[in-house]
Amino acid sequence: MIFDEDIKNSIITLRSGGIILYPTDTIWGLGCDATSSSAVERIFKIKSRNENKSLIILVDGEQMLERYVKDIPEIIFELVSVSDDPLTIIYPKGKNLAPGVCSEDGSIGIRICRDEFCSELITRFRKPIVSTSANFSGKPSPENFSEIDKPVIDSVDYVVKYRQNDRGKYSASPVIKVEQDGSIKIIRK
Repeated sequence: MIFDEDIKNSIITLRSGGIILYPTDTIWGLGCDATSSSAVERIFKIKSRNENKSLIILVDGEQMLERYVKDIPEIIFELVSVSDDPLTIIYPKGKNLAPGVCSEDGSIGIRICRDEFCSELITRFRKPIVSTSANFSGKPSPENFSEIDKPVIDSVDYVVKYRQNDRGKYSASPVIKVEQDGSIKIIRK
């Protein structure tokens, strides 16, 4: 019941340009419509984050990925199919996203989300969702909901109830960068 209610309320919030606090396939995140300039600006303000730092977005599969990345290197489909754990990939060029989501060189970090909650949310929302750690810039990422600072919680428009009592320890995903020629660089292990 909570799961369905959270999905419904999150979608209403995202469609109105709001910010959600939600559990992802890794750590808890601040999320918004990745195509909404005003929502993306709010994320930067909430986190007190430099707008020159790009954001990661979550998509629900390869079809959605193709709508937001220009010229996907072939190796990507192999990487995605063999990765059992969440993996964030930085692609050379993003498209159809709000300013501030992509980095200054146009690259974009994207994770295909297989988590039950996030996948359902993204599929029903039909757009990518920003996923940035639920903390102030420069502070440690919370490993679960109980570690999120109250001012961060108070700054969003909707707080998902699902998994709030989960005290498991979660960490951010590894990040790799794939160049157009297929070469790979590990950014974060």
